Amino acid sequence: MVSFSSFFPFLPLMILTISCTQNPNLLANGDTSLIQKTCQTTKYYDLCISSLQSDSTSPQADTKGLAIILAKLALANATSTNSFLSSNVFVKNPNDTVMKKVLKQCEDRYSAARMSLQNSIQDLESELYDYAYMHVMAASDYANSCHNAFKRNPNLVYPPEIGHREKGLKQFCDVVMEIIDSIEY
Repeated sequence: MVSFSSFFPFLPLMILTISCTQNPNLLANGDTSLIQKTCQTTKYYDLCISSLQSDSTSPQADTKGLAIILAKLALANATSTNSFLSSNVFVKNPNDTVMKKVLKQCEDRYSAARMSLQNSIQDLESELYDYAYMHVMAASDYANSCHNAFKRNPNLVYPPEIGHREKGLKQFCDVVMEIIDSIEY
């Protein structure tokens, strides 16, 4: 028969094991309350939460760090969209100079958005929050100017693939700007 005294040294380990099986995120997520609190200040709560939960460094980050993580995700979106636009996948007719011109404008706008987001990350790291905000806002506006280039050419249809990417970038930018607004400095 096993005595209680021989069982006692393993009790804390058993409690921890039971706790982790009941809540598997207990150890992995660290302090998730800051993530939830921060995301509650944003218009796109679900995007904010899911994005931060997908990054393994977010549980250890402060509010500035959370903004940097999301700015990097916005940068990835702008970079991906820029590459997508440069592929000319939408040019059905090689002689369609108007479509090529508009796609080139969009490609340039998303390149500018990438640069703005890179600058915003540097500004966040340097705690230059006003500049970071300005650069994120510019990135969002660059995405919008691509859409406007299609509007100026009524014979062209704005491809839904670009529209989806534009919406994603603008939502990421909104979340980053709202987090920057919540940073106390």
